[in-house]
Amino acid sequence: QVQLVESGGGLVQAGGSLRLSCAASGRTSGLYAMGWFRQAPEKEREFLAAINYSGRNTYADSVKGRFTISRDNAKNTIHLQMNSLKPEDTGVYYCAARSVAYYSIDAPDYDYWGQGTQVTVSS
Repeated sequence: QVQLVESGGGLVQAGGSLRLSCAASGRTSGLYAMGWFRQAPEKEREFLAAINYSGRNTYADSVKGRFTISRDNAKNTIHLQMNSLKPEDTGVYYCAARSVAYYSIDAPDYDYWGQGTQVTVSS
């Protein structure tokens, strides 16, 4: 099994920045692509960013240019640097991992999920 633990969430004013981290543990040798999703109250889980083991990445249009995903394979960790935050970025942010080489923007394609970390952006 694989465990994912997110950290770095919190309360920030609009225009501010946060850096989320996700640490993977357990049977991580087969992990390849990882991603970040978020879920706002009464909304479906939304794709934000994903990254292959090699570092190739993709972003949702809503966060492109503001968020940056990165990974440290030696530490089995990924990060999400979030800049120019907006109130509509508020939600629970989830880290996900899948045991195939290529990332996906679809939540059902991911095999493992973290418990989520709350991000609240005040106006």
